[in-house]
Formats: sequence, structure tokens, C-alpha cells
Amino acid sequence: MIQNAPFRKKDFVSMEYKWGIKDTLENHYNSATGEYQYLNGADSVIKKKIFLKSDDILYMHGKANEIGLWNFPDTIGKKSEKSMRVPRYDLLFKYKEKTKHVIIYGDFDGNPKLLDAAVQMRKVIDQTLLQAEKRSAK
Repeated sequence: MIQNAPFRKKDFVSMEYKWGIKDTLENHYNSATGEYQYLNGADSVIKKKIFLKSDDILYMHGKANEIGLWNFPDTIGKKSEKSMRVPRYDLLFKYKEKTKHVIIYGDFDGNPKLLDAAVQMRKVIDQTLLQAEKRSAK
């Protein structure tokens, strides 16, 4: 069944992750180009090039399967005046034949299980990027 799944690890092309407040998602990572940009605690823009290892991709793909990312709605929450003051996360997983794009608004107040799953997926990506960044600093 997993071999016939629409999102197979062997078909992975790239992953893009953006986050920020309002419409400007000034923080972003693109696994295809290695471009990684984020604001640090002092509001300075940090730009780096980091690439994910095959193990990183396998880990994220496995967690996405476990968490159920492929079944998430395209948008978790909705754009509103309130949502413009809280973080927004934009996840894009590209595979050879399919793409999964999910936007998560930080003030989502719907199904708590869906919100928990979305937060878990965001944390998996954050941790993976942090580890890749630490590796690239060596």
C-alpha cells in the first residue's frame, strides 16, 4: 500500500517552508536551492545556504506520513485581521507527480487534533533545518 501511495519518498523533488507575520513571509527555506533566510532575535536577516541530507528527507517524509500531512486541508485557519498579527506557516512538498501545499494560521481555533498535527509537522521541519544548519557550520 505504501509503495502505491501518491507521496513516495523516492519521488521527492523538493520542500519549501516559509513563515512570518502578515503577508510578508520573510523567513524561508528551499531544499532545491539550499536558500535559507530568517530573522534572528535581534531582527537581523540571516542568509545561508544549507542542504538537506537524504536522511533528513527520509525523516521528514516519514513524519509527514505518520502525522497525516497528506490528508491536511490546504488551509488550516483563515486569513483575518486577527491572523495578520500571528505567525503564518506555508509548507510545500513537491513530488514528481503530486504536490502538497498547506498554509497554517497561528490563531487557528478549529479541530485541536488538526492543529496539534500541524504544529508537530512544523516542529519536525524546524528541527530538521536546525540540525542541517548546525552541520553546515562545522
